[in-house]
Amino acid sequence: MTSRNKSARGHRAGAAPYLFLAPAMALFALFMALPIGYTIYLSLRRTKVSGLGLGKGARKEIFAGLDNYAAAVGDGELWAGWLRVLAYGALVLVLMLGLALVFALMLDAAQVRLARLTRISIFLPYAVPGVAATLMWGFLYLPSLSPFGDHPFLSADLVTFSMANIAVWGGTGFNMLVLYTNLRAVPREYYEAARIDGASELGIALRVKIPILVPSIILTTVFSVIATVQVFTEPTTLRPLTNTISSTWSPLMKVYRDAFVTGDLYSAAATSMVIAGISLVLSFGFLRIVKNHAFGEG
Repeated sequence: MTSRNKSARGHRAGAAPYLFLAPAMALFALFMALPIGYTIYLSLRRTKVSGLGLGKGARKEIFAGLDNYAAAVGDGELWAGWLRVLAYGALVLVLMLGLALVFALMLDAAQVRLARLTRISIFLPYAVPGVAATLMWGFLYLPSLSPFGDHPFLSADLVTFSMANIAVWGGTGFNMLVLYTNLRAVPREYYEAARIDGASELGIALRVKIPILVPSIILTTVFSVIATVQVFTEPTTLRPLTNTISSTWSPLMKVYRDAFVTGDLYSAAATSMVIAGISLVLSFGFLRIVKNHAFGEG
C-alpha cells in the first residue's frame, strides 16, 4: 500500500466522527442556536412609533441597546413571579427528590416483593402528559367535583401546594428510576460485605447506598431545578379553574403574556434571556458548590 493510499484512508477515518456528528450538530444549530440567536437579536430591538402610529412607516424597528433588559430587571411582576416559583420549587424539590430516594432504596432492599410492579406503578405518572395530569388534578381540586370534600385547594393560600403536588406526583417516578438504576449497577458484594460486618438494611442504606448515590442525587437536583424554574404547564392549565393564579404567576407566564397577549416580542425576548441567565446561575452555582461530591473535584 502506497503512502498516498494510507494518507487517504487515514483522512477518511479522521473525518468519520464528524460525519456522524453532522446531523446532531445541524439539528442543534437549526432548533437551538438559531432561535437563541434570534431571541438575543429581538431583545436588543424595540418599536419606534411616529405620530399616531398609523400609516406606512409609522412604526419602525430600531436598536434599543440594553433598554429592554433594564426594563425586565426593574419589573416588579417578574420578581414577584420568581418569589412564587422559589416557594413552589422548595416544596417540589424536597418532596420529589426525597420520595424518589426513599422509593429507590426500598425497591433495592433485599427483602422487597413485587419490585417490578411497584417500580412501574411509581413511574407511571411520569408517562402522563403534563396538561392531562394538571387537568385531572384540577378537577379533583374543584369543590363541586372533588372526592376529598369541600376543601379550597385552589385558594390563594393553598394553590402553590396544589401545584407542587401535581409536580411531585408526575416527577417522582422519573427521579426514582434514575437513582434505582444507579443502585442496580453497584456490585452486590458491597452489600454482602456490609451484612457480614453486621450492618442492618437501614445501616446499609444510610452508610453505603446513599453515599454512592450522591452524584446522581446532585445531577437529578440540577435537572429538577431547571425544570422548576421553567414551570408553566401547571399554573397555565389551572388558571381557568380559579382566580387566584395571575397571568404573571411564574416568569415564563409573564413572557407568554408579553409576547402573545400584549404583543411586545422585544420585552418578552429580553425577559426570557434574563430567566435563562438566572437559571444558568442557579444550576451552575449549585454544581460549583457541590462539585467535590459530584465529580470528585476540589
